Amino acid sequence: MKGLPYLSLSLIAVLLIPPSPLDAQLIGPDAEPALGLWKKPSAMPVSYEVAETEEILAKLESVLRYLETASPIRIGDLETEKALEEGEKWPRLPGLVRGPFALVSYEWGVTYAGMLSAAEATGNEDFNRFVSERLTTIRELSEVYGEMAEDDRPERYPTKRLLEPHSLDHCGAMSAAMIKAQAAGVVENLDTLWQSGLHHVGTEQYRLEDGTLARNRPMKDSLWLDDLYMSVPALTQMAAYTGDSNYFDDAVRQMTQFSERMFIEEEGLYRHGWVQEMDPHPYFPWARANGWAFMANAELLSELPKDHPGYEKMLELFQAHAAGLSTTQGINGLWHQLLNEPGTYEETSASAMFVFGLAKGINEGWLDPLTYGPIASLGWNAVAEKINEEGQVEGTCVGTGMGWDKAFYAYRATSMYAAHGYGPVLLAGAEMIRLRQGLGSKARVHDGGVHFGETPDW
Repeated sequence: MKGLPYLSLSLIAVLLIPPSPLDAQLIGPDAEPALGLWKKPSAMPVSYEVAETEEILAKLESVLRYLETASPIRIGDLETEKALEEGEKWPRLPGLVRGPFALVSYEWGVTYAGMLSAAEATGNEDFNRFVSERLTTIRELSEVYGEMAEDDRPERYPTKRLLEPHSLDHCGAMSAAMIKAQAAGVVENLDTLWQSGLHHVGTEQYRLEDGTLARNRPMKDSLWLDDLYMSVPALTQMAAYTGDSNYFDDAVRQMTQFSERMFIEEEGLYRHGWVQEMDPHPYFPWARANGWAFMANAELLSELPKDHPGYEKMLELFQAHAAGLSTTQGINGLWHQLLNEPGTYEETSASAMFVFGLAKGINEGWLDPLTYGPIASLGWNAVAEKINEEGQVEGTCVGTGMGWDKAFYAYRATSMYAAHGYGPVLLAGAEMIRLRQGLGSKARVHDGGVHFGETPDW
């Protein structure tokens, strides 16, 4: 190469050796310790600091304020479809004027449970008042229609799903919330309503031959993972309230027999649907369905006596599920619509369910705070970002059936009016407050990472 200085082969070889990671750290002014670049804030899209109790409470109260206006109690006339003026006498066929959210629905059953939990965790009686006012009105409406013969009742009336339930969606979550409200002294005389619901769960809902709760939708002998939450919490609360252990036995049976068919042990996740005649059984780990199962088991474990024959199995299942969920959390703190597909969107309601379950697991001593505390903390921060200034919860998947391909789940719409997000957010926030006041009281960012153990300064 004319005109260039001669370079020995050995020198060329040295120049071509790529720098090692250590070299990259040592070369240049960034290596100066005095600059403290290791303390430079990261580019995370959500806060990485462990949320303080006051911050969590502020988010919960903003949700409460929004729902007070978005789910009002307005009595109307079913026959004229007109709303009553304040103080006006109830008509012969009273109804509820529909707002953005239905006061009698499984989604609002979860919301009532979340309000009760938030009241207990914060001492703010406004959360209890939200429940009391609505469930009292629901009871009064039910008394009107309960006095009528079934043939005399209109085809549609506001509490039909409670007095005449025809599916687990109609009665499971609402019954669980009503038992909780009555047990806490927030509302009285709801017995007729939750007894009707438990009667349906226990004796009328379709089951497989081995007693597993099932539906004939979308196909015969279908198991929906969602139905664990539509049944197990109601059975659990009934057992705790009445002392009848048969309800515990059925709750354990459902968790066990659903899991035998639907829990994928090597993944630590559940499939959403299972149809008896299918072979093989498809595996689509829809996030919210996994959230329903995780919350159902958490509720069961919180009441199930430790000497019950099924307790250890339920605990092992909960821990295995927690381990699977921890590995699928997205890098921004939320979980994806299909848990094993990071290319699907980040979904809020399921993420809140997982935060609730992880935080409750730590608070109850089922999960190690050192392992799961940072995951719950990041998850809560990400969920909190989805609560807008109005108190609306954004990024929640709308109601979803059962599908057999990825696209079905990946392209489901999201909406702040999807009611499924509000109860889980309240439950998650309440449990995070308990965590920050208990085993997570000393949690902090130390040496760049979140730690829930003792972290001495150096």
